[in-house]
Amino acid sequence: MEKNHTILASEKLPVMHETDTDAIVEEIISMVKGYSPKANTDMIYIAYRFSKAAHKNQVRKSGEPYIIHPVQTAYIAAELSMDVVAICAALLHDVIEDTPYEFGDVELLFGKNVAEIVEGVTKLTKLTYTSQEEQQVENLRKMFLAMAKDIRVVIIKLIDRLHNMRTLHYMNTDKQLVKAKETLEVYSALAHRLGMSKIKSELEDLSLKYLDPIAYEEIRTSINLKKTEREEYVKDIIATLEAKLKEINIEGQINGRAKHFYSIFRKMFAQNKSIDEIYDLFAVRIIVNSVADCYAVLGMVHEMYTPIPLRFKDYIAMPKPNMYQSLHTTVVGPEATPFEIQIRTWDMHKVAEEGIAAHWKYKEGISGQTDMDSKLEYVRQLLENQEEILDTDEFLNNIKLDIFNDEVFALTPNGKVISLRNGSTVIDFAFAIHTQVGCKMNGAKVNGKIVPHDYQLQNGDIVEILTSPSVKGPSRDWLKIVKTSQAKTKINQWLKRECRDENIVHGRDLIEKECRRINVSPSALLREEWLSPFYRKYNFNSIDDLYASVGYGGLTAQKVVMRLNEEYVKLKKEEKPEQKQIPVVERKVRKNNSHGVIVKGIDNCLVRLSGCCNPVPGDEIIGFITKGRGVSVHRADCSNMQPGALAPGDELRFMEVEWANEKRASYVATLTIESEDRTGMMVEVTTVIADLKINCVSVSARVTKNHIAIITLGLEISDAQDMKRAANKLRQIPGVIDVTRTKN
Repeated sequence: MEKNHTILASEKLPVMHETDTDAIVEEIISMVKGYSPKANTDMIYIAYRFSKAAHKNQVRKSGEPYIIHPVQTAYIAAELSMDVVAICAALLHDVIEDTPYEFGDVELLFGKNVAEIVEGVTKLTKLTYTSQEEQQVENLRKMFLAMAKDIRVVIIKLIDRLHNMRTLHYMNTDKQLVKAKETLEVYSALAHRLGMSKIKSELEDLSLKYLDPIAYEEIRTSINLKKTEREEYVKDIIATLEAKLKEINIEGQINGRAKHFYSIFRKMFAQNKSIDEIYDLFAVRIIVNSVADCYAVLGMVHEMYTPIPLRFKDYIAMPKPNMYQSLHTTVVGPEATPFEIQIRTWDMHKVAEEGIAAHWKYKEGISGQTDMDSKLEYVRQLLENQEEILDTDEFLNNIKLDIFNDEVFALTPNGKVISLRNGSTVIDFAFAIHTQVGCKMNGAKVNGKIVPHDYQLQNGDIVEILTSPSVKGPSRDWLKIVKTSQAKTKINQWLKRECRDENIVHGRDLIEKECRRINVSPSALLREEWLSPFYRKYNFNSIDDLYASVGYGGLTAQKVVMRLNEEYVKLKKEEKPEQKQIPVVERKVRKNNSHGVIVKGIDNCLVRLSGCCNPVPGDEIIGFITKGRGVSVHRADCSNMQPGALAPGDELRFMEVEWANEKRASYVATLTIESEDRTGMMVEVTTVIADLKINCVSVSARVTKNHIAIITLGLEISDAQDMKRAANKLRQIPGVIDVTRTKN
């Protein structure tokens, strides 16, 4: 049996020695010769020796030699039957980023194709960014641009991420959460859009393992408990189907396929079910020789078992955008247990497992890219949709939406199938047909009936777009209705081109409104020296260009004002020491004040922050003279300080207090979250807190009789603004009902 280096999601890779890589490279060369006998495999060995020398003395977090990583990446590429150029690039993919060698060195030794792929995979680490998020977005933008030229860039990037996720246990907890979240949101979604289901499934399972280890372990344990029973059940079904196939003289292979962990997790989350309530934990797959055999087998299956209504999908007649083809039907089997049957040909099976990599045919002297243009059309369209988006957050959000949303299939009156993201409207449909159809649209019919512009398409809808030459163009209000980035981009392009004056006015209004929101005068922020970085970065010639960009949606007013306000705050800090020297000196006298609180009129006073309401800088506070414990500081709205809670005469013990300029390193405050009781809520809450870089010192959770989850977080913060940021982000989590600051 052929040796297999693929590691299950629940296993850890063993620490390998440098000598092991020699044997693996020999095996890679043997694999390439097996599927491409004419390939120049000497280049693989040369690339290996070069990479090994370049990464000499470098080690991974595990302590093993760094060369292990590129070799394992190349091995997975060989498993996907990639060509020599791709395998060489996999071996060299970190050379430009992590060693002294540059693009020219790689190009000189291995040619332009290999060098460009390596450069496409290389991160933009040498440039300076204002935030980690901006660097991540620009890395993604660069990867997508390179991907549109050569699909091998993203295949190697996915393989690289897969091996890094397999060894993620060597990272610290914070890095694990960040990498797992990014993998789930971007890389597994990208593997799905490229049809690479094997890689997608493993990336999702590995992400779940770190994002929600409790759910992962519960699913793994539950599945293993009934593994023998389930295997016997599937074995009986397969035996029955095999006998029936022989009766109708159709050759085929039948096997059982268990759902991967993340698929089960999503189903539990979506349907609010426990694992015991999910019956279709497996599917039976039938692989035959022709499309005709697929439909013949489907008829046979429906004669043998009762099909469940509305659970049949024909992805052969209507393939998914990622090239996936198969027949899916859910039937009721023995013991009234439902299970899914998938029917496909051998070619369809290869595409379903390996996606776009299955179409890679090595040809001597040919890049292999010529017959892939149609397969990559959606990638190019994706880039075209995003090319005018200057705001990095919006770019990332749109990319995630475009690659990680379920599709809906609608038809034109002449039968052409249009695939759009789930929730798309008739306006999205119009722009998917052609830009001019969208710009001249004045109505739509669905299944012969007039529908409003915000009608959301359903699978199988027949859509007729009504146009008129008298229509001037799309409305700005459409931007609030459309769901696809393609439609948003086309509308914004029209607004940018046709409505510059209107955009300038609209953009100025948005910026001034945002300035008012943060209580800063627009004239204080819009200084030429602070605006010049925007001009250089986005090729603006004047402030009107900036206003126009904000007006049509290229940049957000929040992002512009935030950057300008950072400069404004810096200036104020520089001016402050000269203007306020006396108060600073006066407050330094109170050295005993460890809580950053000044008691007016009293020096050297014992002060403590009350534990009942946990006040933090930014809160309105009051002082209360205690018996023998100095002044206790409470929030002004603390229920213990209200008239009904005080004893007679206690109001005379109030003291006037204020926060000092100096801040304590951290304060502990408490947030209470009310939410739906659903699987995954806790991991989403803790992920938000981790993303905000706020330390969580305590967590407790309970469920009420009404099935409302109450989660209490103790957070280590600097001031009240930290609490507001955390509360606002937590309120955006689906299912969260309310977030409140705990008063007592």
